[in-house]
Amino acid sequence: MGISVQGPSIGTATVCEPILRALPQWFGMEDANTQYVRDIETMPTMLALMDGQVVGFLTLKHHSAHAAEIHVMGVHPARHRQGIGRSLLDRAEQILRQQGIEYLQVKTLSPSHPDEGYARTRAFYKAMGFSHLEAFKELWDKENPCLQMVKWLGSS
Repeated sequence: MGISVQGPSIGTATVCEPILRALPQWFGMEDANTQYVRDIETMPTMLALMDGQVVGFLTLKHHSAHAAEIHVMGVHPARHRQGIGRSLLDRAEQILRQQGIEYLQVKTLSPSHPDEGYARTRAFYKAMGFSHLEAFKELWDKENPCLQMVKWLGSS
């Protein structure tokens, strides 16, 4: 049972939205989910498939000729810890390097918030080579402090 990663492509919101909905501990704010669905529809998104079923996705946002961001990423909870996130991120990094992107960032919940799920999220990104760059107390709101993490992909 291997993982294949397709894309990036646009217009994949219908297959990604059920994964967002299956992850309420990470994606529990309806306004944010609605915006993510709109963004997934128009931004480059990679899909992870197992046995022909979409089990994960990663959507990229380009900021400049040298920098991009993981805008939203989700793996179905029944498929966590099976290498899907790693496969998605590996494929995204490969594509970004080909495009001359040097820096990849991701924003996640800061460690100042005691959320166990997000502690696992930060551990995943750290294991994938991301470093803590900056914490923002109110980028999103007071209850959701943001941590910006960054990874150098190499010089173009």
